Amino acid sequence: MEKLLTLEPLIAEGCRLENVQLGKFTEVGILNFWQNVSFDDYSYTGQFCFIQNANVGKFANIAAMVRIGPTDHPMDRPTLHHFTYRRRMYGFDEVDDIAFLGARKERKTVIGHDTWIGHGAIIKPGVHIGNGAVVASGAVVTKDVAPYAIVAGVPAKEIRKRFDAETVARLEAIAWWDWPHDKLQLHFKDFLMDINTFVEKHYGK
Repeated sequence: MEKLLTLEPLIAEGCRLENVQLGKFTEVGILNFWQNVSFDDYSYTGQFCFIQNANVGKFANIAAMVRIGPTDHPMDRPTLHHFTYRRRMYGFDEVDDIAFLGARKERKTVIGHDTWIGHGAIIKPGVHIGNGAVVASGAVVTKDVAPYAIVAGVPAKEIRKRFDAETVARLEAIAWWDWPHDKLQLHFKDFLMDINTFVEKHYGK
């Protein structure tokens, strides 16, 4: 049976979501694990995604096995092991290292609107992926990605822009991702146009 997305998020089986806000028409693939995530309207993930401490925009297309915001271990301590900050697990203290854990939680990864994150990509904590950007499968993104850029590799590097600078600026100004659902429905066929026709029709309107 074909699935139908609604105002209520569609969450597949086997997911574990902690401190998560889901927007309208969103979908979470099977066996996803998320912590401290804001996930805006129309965005979706494939299977086996792991997302922590992230703000994901609207219309994000996230393929299977993507890792967003993997948390770091303390490299300036005598050990990398988490017994120094998850102290209660080992009976070393009655409280965990709240300062360290809090700093990790506040280091947000930001995924812009209308982005495409390819299969198996890893996006490091604190990175900002611009609107309309594409992250290739298997890429490891350690630095910010400009709007409408395509990046690939380990570490990821920009290959090219999807569109010229003027078109990108106009798309950002149109900000169609903020249109209400009824306007998206009304102009659905416009999204089948070539990019120049779409921009010409909607820029400045």
